Amino acid sequence: MSTWKTLLLQDSSSPLMEQLMFFHDHTLLILIIITILVGQLLISMIYNKFTHRFLIDGQLIEMVWTILPAFILILIALPSLRLLYIMDEIYNPLLTVKSIGHQWYWSYEYSDYQNMEFDSYMIPSTDLKSFNFRLLDVNNRLILPYNTQIRVITTSLDVIHSWTVPSLGIKIDSTPGRLNQTNFNINRAGLLFGQCS
Repeated sequence: MSTWKTLLLQDSSSPLMEQLMFFHDHTLLILIIITILVGQLLISMIYNKFTHRFLIDGQLIEMVWTILPAFILILIALPSLRLLYIMDEIYNPLLTVKSIGHQWYWSYEYSDYQNMEFDSYMIPSTDLKSFNFRLLDVNNRLILPYNTQIRVITTSLDVIHSWTVPSLGIKIDSTPGRLNQTNFNINRAGLLFGQCS
C-alpha cells in the first residue's frame, strides 16, 4: 500500500505488475540517458564556439538524428506492445467475480456459485478504528485466493467507475450498459487496497 513517503511503485502482488515495473524501469533508463545526452549537448553548445565550413550540408548527421530516435521509439514500443497483449489475454480462469460499480460502493458476485453476492461500502470516518485506513477500508472485503487465475467482469449502474488495484497492476473501466473483463493471478497472500479513480 502507498504511504505518504512512498516515491516508487507499490510492491508487486502479481506477475503482471512485476512486468509493468520492469517496463517502467526500462523506459525510465532510456529517458535518463536521453536527458543526460541532451543536457550535455546543450551545455557544450553554450560554452563552445563551433565553426565548421561544411556544416551547411550535413546529410550524415541528419540521417543519424532521424534514425536514432526511430530506433529508440522501437526499443520502447516493442515491450509496451508485448505488455498490452499480455494484459488483454484471458487465460482459463478458475474463479470469476462480477463487480458492479455504484456511487460510493461496489457490489460483488461470485459468478461460479449461486447466491454469493454482497455490497462493499467504505467505512465512514466516524466509525473508523485505529487500525483502519480512511477512504480505503470497507465493511465487506472481497476475498480472493492466491496462485489462482481470476477473471473480473465489471460494469456500472450509474456513472463510469474504475476498478483499480495498483499492486496487482489492474485498472479497468466500469461503464454502464457494458461488460469489461480482465484477469490476474495473485502470487502472495495479503491485504490489497484499491480505489475508484
